[in-house]
Amino acid sequence: MGHKFAQTIFSSAAKALQKRYGSRAAYERIAQSGVSHDSLSANEIDFIRERDSFYMASVTADGWPYIQHRGGPAGFLKVLGPKALAFADFSGNRQYISAGNLTENDRVSLFLMDYPHRTRLKILGHAHLIEPGSEPELDQLVAEPDYDAEVERIFRIELIAYDWNCPQHITPRFTLEEIALAMPKSSR
Repeated sequence: MGHKFAQTIFSSAAKALQKRYGSRAAYERIAQSGVSHDSLSANEIDFIRERDSFYMASVTADGWPYIQHRGGPAGFLKVLGPKALAFADFSGNRQYISAGNLTENDRVSLFLMDYPHRTRLKILGHAHLIEPGSEPELDQLVAEPDYDAEVERIFRIELIAYDWNCPQHITPRFTLEEIALAMPKSSR
């Protein structure tokens, strides 16, 4: 865990509980390590490019957290640089909860899972809504021409920090494609 992530997410209450239950000293050492985790490396970039879905948390104006699943073809979450991500927001159930939340509070948390390998990446950032056509270069970057879905808007996320999480309680899950690849050819 980088100190930027811990600095951003560990509230006074969380630190008090860490101290009470014996984990605070370890997190203090991490904070003093100088490892920031506020810029994506090749490892994180490769992981992000392989994902076909993630979960995004936002917060309502009155403080209620909201988590929404985002999906598309592998790599639809685009890495614009070491501190920037973007994705096309495809037409869905038309509730606009996340988009609405972001008009009042731009903070988001992304949760990217690799269930077969029991790995997860957590990302904190500030999200901005971009109307299609207002930034043609960004439109081109997030375009998924072979994906049959209408782009309603683009989310651009300025990375604040990230953290890799332990695999301890991740239940492995596999897509049909992953299962087919693991099966002997004679069974397919």
